[in-house]
This record gives sequence, C-alpha cells and structure tokens, in this order.
Amino acid sequence: MSDRFFAQTACDRCGGPLSGGRIMSMFNTDCICMECAGRERARADYGRARDVEARAVRDGDRNFRGVGL
Repeated sequence: MSDRFFAQTACDRCGGPLSGGRIMSMFNTDCICMECAGRERARADYGRARDVEARAVRDGDRNFRGVGL
C-alpha cells in the first residue's frame, strides 16, 4: 500500500468519507470505505478474487493489481 492509501480522505469507489475505516479492494487497487467493502464481499465473484489475490501473495507478488472489477 502506498502513502496515498493512508493519506486520502475519500473512497475511490463511492467518494464517501474514509473516516469509518478503509480497505483495499480485492478486485483492484481502489481504497474503499467499509460500506463499499461490504457490497464487494456480497458479490458472487468475491471468493474467486480473494483466492487469486491470496495465491499471488503466496507466490511472492506483493504488488498484485487484482483480477479487475
């Protein structure tokens, strides 16, 4: 995660405030609010995105760009 991740104040997805928490998307490098994270987790393809990201990290890719949204 870059300094931008911690410095930004608005969600990349909805534009809402990040004051309630932030997380990086499983699908791309968006910094998203917890509300958007909940919507993301509800997607049918979330499990696949999570598994592909975990595999990339295990294989040493610490800069995985995601599977795409």
